[in-house]
Amino acid sequence: MSDHAHESHTGPIKTPSQLMWTSFFAFVVPVFLIIGLVYFVTSGNKPAAGAVDVEQAIAKRIQPIGTVELRDANRPLADGLTVYKAQCAACHDAGLAGAPKFGDAGAWSARIATGYEALLTSALKGKGAMGAQGGGAYTDIEIGRAVVHLTNGAGGKFDVPNPPAAAAEPAAAAPAAAPAVVVAAAPAAAAAPAPAATPVAASANGEALYKQACMACHAAGVAGAPKLGDKAAWSPRLALGVDGLTASVIKGKGAMPPKGGAGAASDADIKAAVVYMVDSVK
Repeated sequence: MSDHAHESHTGPIKTPSQLMWTSFFAFVVPVFLIIGLVYFVTSGNKPAAGAVDVEQAIAKRIQPIGTVELRDANRPLADGLTVYKAQCAACHDAGLAGAPKFGDAGAWSARIATGYEALLTSALKGKGAMGAQGGGAYTDIEIGRAVVHLTNGAGGKFDVPNPPAAAAEPAAAAPAAAPAVVVAAAPAAAAAPAPAATPVAASANGEALYKQACMACHAAGVAGAPKLGDKAAWSPRLALGVDGLTASVIKGKGAMPPKGGAGAASDADIKAAVVYMVDSVK
């Protein structure tokens, strides 16, 4: 009877090997399970590849971006197809962000019914996820040609816009008046206005470029972009300095394409936009 009592008080672990394996499963395995769960949870917070692609497509759609700069008024007007490929195709080819696809008569019929002027106004001022296209590398007439290309491809019957015939006459008369203005005004104006105008222009360029190219992501913090005015988000980035931040924007970083999608903007304008955003957290 004493032998039976002794056996009833002994546990299942009878050898050192059994003790080692029991310790392993009791302590080591749970640690690995916890690590696996942590990895699973944290990886689930990362944006899906498709979402990043959409953000990049939107950034490409809004390029090129208008900046305060002189344009060659003598260059020939771009046709609708050229402007469409440069500014519209990224979204309208694939129907991203609710954009009606090129050639989809069903999606375009109600929009065509609003008329050319309404469609042109939407393209110039922006609508929904579509950023403003006016004031960029293309003129309003060229944007209008892209509108006609899009709508006529889906059954529209709009005429291709052309500049007014009268616009050519003042241009022809300008050379006669220009020398008198330059000769008379240059001596008086060259001394003072130039130094004061430079910082104002840079500030205007920076804010304009931010609103047209950067605001789409930085206003709402899309794809990890630091929000405008968010000191905590910008603090570690400020260590790079304006030049370092400008270089990152020009090359592109993460979900942000090169130049933030503002392909037509100069490096100086990109720097002005960076200064505008940095100044918001000082």
